[in-house]
Amino acid sequence: MMCERFSYTHICKLCQENFLQPSLYKRTLHNNIELISFYKYDEIKKLLHTKHTDVGYHIYNILAKHSFAKFAEEFHTKENYISLAIDDKITSGYSHTAILNKHLSSYNIKPLFNKIRAKNKVSYSGKSKAFRENNPRDFQLKNFQGENVILVDDIVTTGLTMKQAIDIIGQNKVALALSLVDISQGQKL
Repeated sequence: MMCERFSYTHICKLCQENFLQPSLYKRTLHNNIELISFYKYDEIKKLLHTKHTDVGYHIYNILAKHSFAKFAEEFHTKENYISLAIDDKITSGYSHTAILNKHLSSYNIKPLFNKIRAKNKVSYSGKSKAFRENNPRDFQLKNFQGENVILVDDIVTTGLTMKQAIDIIGQNKVALALSLVDISQGQKL
């Protein structure tokens, strides 16, 4: 896939241009919130698996620059939005969802941090839908100002985490959701 040559940017510029250009995918979650994702899982699977390593901080910044930052640059509306990262708790020295959220900063999107935290510490990674349903995140929501919310996560598998976050925020406040990858892959835009 990538050249693996030495680069001060962890992924050389040529490989970033050749392999990390996003394609937008869209699907509607079961609560009528539009989910936009940027990559196919198989395209960046190995990069996603760096999220709990030291190099993951740099990899997630590169991915966010190519996807979330570009989205923010092209998201022209008259309305102002706030973006909230789902469970942006710091682990392994950084929060991967906070990195994605930070890259949404623009004239009409204001990222907020530490607003949606899961009380349940169970990992969903590699778990079944039944396991996820039986072990809800049990989100705690801290106060924030703003009506037009963009939810941010790195990987959407079943959509249950997004649904739980939308339910606690209030469906009428959430405008859309963004993720690097949607395993259920929606329609390509």
